[in-house]
Amino acid sequence: MATLDLESVQQALRPHATGDWGDLQPEDCQEHDLSAKEGFRILSTYTDWGGIKFWIITEANRSTITVLLPQDY
Repeated sequence: MATLDLESVQQALRPHATGDWGDLQPEDCQEHDLSAKEGFRILSTYTDWGGIKFWIITEANRSTITVLLPQDY
């Protein structure tokens, strides 16, 4: 079983925090831009160096950031 590269996660946190939603379609990026502005939950998706897809989710109240593999959802 492949392991998520933690350096990739650390590097993805910066773009997530600045509004780069990663590997999302343009219409999903627009929706997340609105979510960030209006204070809703934000999700971005990235792929680590080994090809493992992962999500970064910030809760609406901004109290929690979760890194999640799609298969763990």
